[in-house]
Amino acid sequence: MSLKHPIIAITGSSGAGTTSVTRTFDNIFRREGVKAAVIEGDSFHRYDRKEMRERQAAAEKAGNKHFSHFGPENNLFTELEQLFRSYSETGTGRRRKYLHDPAEAAPYKQDPGTFTPWEDLPAGTDLLFYEGLHGAVKTPEVDVARYPDLLIGVVPVINLEWIQKLYRDKNVRGYSTEAVTDTILRRMPDYVHYIVPQFEHTHVNFQRVPVVDTSNPFIARDIPTADESICVIRFANPKGIDFQYLLNMVHNSWMSRANTIVVPGGKMELAMQLIFTPFIWRMMERRQRALGAL
Repeated sequence: MSLKHPIIAITGSSGAGTTSVTRTFDNIFRREGVKAAVIEGDSFHRYDRKEMRERQAAAEKAGNKHFSHFGPENNLFTELEQLFRSYSETGTGRRRKYLHDPAEAAPYKQDPGTFTPWEDLPAGTDLLFYEGLHGAVKTPEVDVARYPDLLIGVVPVINLEWIQKLYRDKNVRGYSTEAVTDTILRRMPDYVHYIVPQFEHTHVNFQRVPVVDTSNPFIARDIPTADESICVIRFANPKGIDFQYLLNMVHNSWMSRANTIVVPGGKMELAMQLIFTPFIWRMMERRQRALGAL
């Protein structure tokens, strides 16, 4: 953790909905005048799309049916830890982008599925903001989770997570149900060993829970809407959280445990604004005091 160079990390699986949290923070940063160095988790994959497919085919041919983007062999965990350490100590580091589609790739005159060259982070940023798969990953070799000052998990119930992934990959990326199902099955061991354990280290978890039948996610025609969901928000350390204020501001919310508030799904982004804006205020106040002490 760092007073002068704080880090916020959003971590969650593919299809979990981390982009909605990122959108909320974008709004907070813009409103509060915070300059963030943004890190995309996909940019710390080890291989580009073409090489990943080649290596996956070779792994399957060799009998490895669980070769996935979730595990350490296909990600730059050491480099991610180095970035977090460097930023927390000096406010510097290096990043690149992963170009998901033709629209993202066009400005760089590169093919989709490739990485841009590594570059230095912009100078004079107020904080580093990471969103991706491994913001709290911990292995015998690396400990990324120890660096973020605010670590947020996005963890919908598993059937909803699969529905969201199926919907996105089929309707946005053009994959078949069978192909997406194969990906889910192939990733399962790494999901259990490298994604799930991260939520032991998060400071706040958001878990969206549908209140409609999602018992067979592989035949769902659409994603349950926000109004068809509730959101369970768990704080690892509830000290300093004004739950009564949140209950008053977010109608129809309630406490399910001493460290857990439940809000209507449609109010999730409002709850995020109410919860995280004071976090940002305090973070920036501490940063200014620390810089002023130099």
